[in-house]
Amino acid sequence: MSGYPILALTLFFAWALLAGVGRMLVQRRRTGDSGFRFTAAPRGTVQWWDNRISGAGSVVAGVAGPIADMVGLEPLALLSATAMRTTAVVVAAVGVAGTYAAQLAMGTAWRIGVDPSERTDLVTSGPFAVVRNPIFTAALITFAGLALACPNLISLIGFAVVLAGIQTQVRAVEEPHLVAIHGTAYATYAARVGRFLPLIGRLGRSSE
Repeated sequence: MSGYPILALTLFFAWALLAGVGRMLVQRRRTGDSGFRFTAAPRGTVQWWDNRISGAGSVVAGVAGPIADMVGLEPLALLSATAMRTTAVVVAAVGVAGTYAAQLAMGTAWRIGVDPSERTDLVTSGPFAVVRNPIFTAALITFAGLALACPNLISLIGFAVVLAGIQTQVRAVEEPHLVAIHGTAYATYAARVGRFLPLIGRLGRSSE
């Protein structure tokens, strides 16, 4: 057995601890509130389903895929080169660090999930001046790296589910919420800054 599954599992749990537990502890120390809002989504709503779909996809890509690699599920031949898998581990590590750094850049406005009744500051500086959703961009980098570190069918399906979940969360939940609470300020910002990549996915532009 190669060391890639162990590295992938380690990076997944590092991501979960830093971006989840660790960031909530920082938020609670700063504000007295953890910032956790998943429970604010009523059962059966888009956000409620999305929370569960994204969570399941992350576990499939970050845990089930590496375990499948350990027990002998063969990687896809086109993606199995050692250099590619090594690069993928590095990419995942960069994604872990980037996710946490982008979370910190939100300051006290950071939340996990959306509470429709809550108004937070619109953060447009730092990494948010480059893309509107740098946390999600970094998370996708993380899971792309994890999937390619153990490039079997299970890992790749997990990444596809994570990607679908993040797209749904941003487009169907977060963007409508931000338009509702920030109005013209968010519309102007979203017309200037790309959704996940610089200049791509600007609202009201043909590049969306």
